Amino acid sequence: MSVDPALRTAALASKAWPYEEARKLLKRYPQGKADGSPILFETGYGPSGLPHIGTFNEVLRTTMVRRAFEEMSDIPTRLVAFSDDMDGMRKIPDNVPNQEMLAHHLGKPLSRVPDPFEKYESFAHHNNAMLREFLDSFGFEYEYIASSSRYETGAFDEAIKNVLRNFDAILGIMLPTLRKERAATYSPVLPISEKTGVVLQVPIEVVDAEAGLVRFDDGGDIVTQSVLGGKAKLQWKVDWAMRWVALGVDYEMSGKDLTDSVIQASKIARVLGGRPPETLIYEMFLDEKGEKISKTKGNGLSLEEWLSYGTEESLAFYAYREPKSAKQLHLGVIPRAVDEYFQFRGAYAGQEIEKKLGNPVHHIHNGKVPTDVPPVTFGLLLNLAGVMGPHATAPQVWGYLGNYVPDATAATHPELANLINLALAYNRDHVAPTLQRRKAEGIEVEALKRLDGALAPMPADTSAEDIQNIVYEIGKTAGFENLRDWFKALYETLLGSSAGPRMGSFIALYGIENSRKLIAEALA
Repeated sequence: MSVDPALRTAALASKAWPYEEARKLLKRYPQGKADGSPILFETGYGPSGLPHIGTFNEVLRTTMVRRAFEEMSDIPTRLVAFSDDMDGMRKIPDNVPNQEMLAHHLGKPLSRVPDPFEKYESFAHHNNAMLREFLDSFGFEYEYIASSSRYETGAFDEAIKNVLRNFDAILGIMLPTLRKERAATYSPVLPISEKTGVVLQVPIEVVDAEAGLVRFDDGGDIVTQSVLGGKAKLQWKVDWAMRWVALGVDYEMSGKDLTDSVIQASKIARVLGGRPPETLIYEMFLDEKGEKISKTKGNGLSLEEWLSYGTEESLAFYAYREPKSAKQLHLGVIPRAVDEYFQFRGAYAGQEIEKKLGNPVHHIHNGKVPTDVPPVTFGLLLNLAGVMGPHATAPQVWGYLGNYVPDATAATHPELANLINLALAYNRDHVAPTLQRRKAEGIEVEALKRLDGALAPMPADTSAEDIQNIVYEIGKTAGFENLRDWFKALYETLLGSSAGPRMGSFIALYGIENSRKLIAEALA
């Protein structure tokens, strides 16, 4: 693509993390690859459970590094999303149906386990389809590769022979990292039993590396079998290294829990005659309890859950921020992510080029950032929905918006229309059941009476700023130890929450008369 010279100069100097990662690749290939082939970015996916946001996060971040590299250089690039669907199913995920059926297929390659959802030809095909459907809907540019297709068509056969040729050297790397019991049965190559279809964890003897023949114990029978054409699966760390070399991978990021695996796979890649890719070790997402998110436990947010209550851009915004810092990932982070995304988007147009390149929205939108923002925040919409109750509807919300945004309609504000629907869903499912307005107490009573008296003569179109000034002045003179106590009292008595929006904005949106009714209820 054609890049503006000023943008390229700024990108080469930017300290934003995607540019720092991209500079690793520019240092690796200042003039591009000798054969002219593209720089290859890879993301890996283990389809042992339903896709979660961590999977999407990795593709998104890798794409951001890829686009940053393209702003720095004219060297071509590719992105491969690789599914390790030849991996044996070691346990049954808790969050899928037909558990009893799956129990009969434990140990078999995921691509050969029936789909418990009964929609696709295998469990792996189902989970891969879910991943691809989402990546496609988000507009990622990628090439999908399934491990099973590469193994079964023989595309990896030469690479597997290379593993057999270097069998002892690979054992020399791996065995010192294993416990004694594990080392006794460890093999870089895992043959697939022709009797049971299970991926076997047994020692093997290389009979003929060039022919791909090995010997092993299959349930008491000593058999000699080819490991080519999908008849074996490499142990995953060896598989990772083999894939890097076979595909020519130049960049792949991974979670902190795989730090040691990256080290071992890099050593194996060198033994196989290749060069390990550049890497980024990112921190893991945690659940609400601070525990690691697991696909099999299902304790994280699914892609569908986030998108039921937040925008795609807010998800990308949350994934972009501080990849080397651990972040909790649960429903409670969505509203703030939605509003912070729009705050950064609103600031983008007025920023200098250096600031723009450090703004998350530049990387979310690949430099093509929308210039407008909705006239109402997501947080304010949630507060409005909260006082309207769990059965509030979009037309009712639009009715209130007339107090705040003249002539607002879904046609003129489509992004706002989407936010309204998301806010109603979030309020109905997660906010309304927790809201509980309390009665005003002590000095709060007189302060609320003063606020009601101040609102009474105000015209319906009084600005949010003017209302906010009145609220502020009443709080300053009402005898509260600090203003935070005044605003907390407003949130708890009027909205039923311990936190909330600028009250001037809320009253302008909800309407002065409606807000006075809330005050009357708090005083009753």
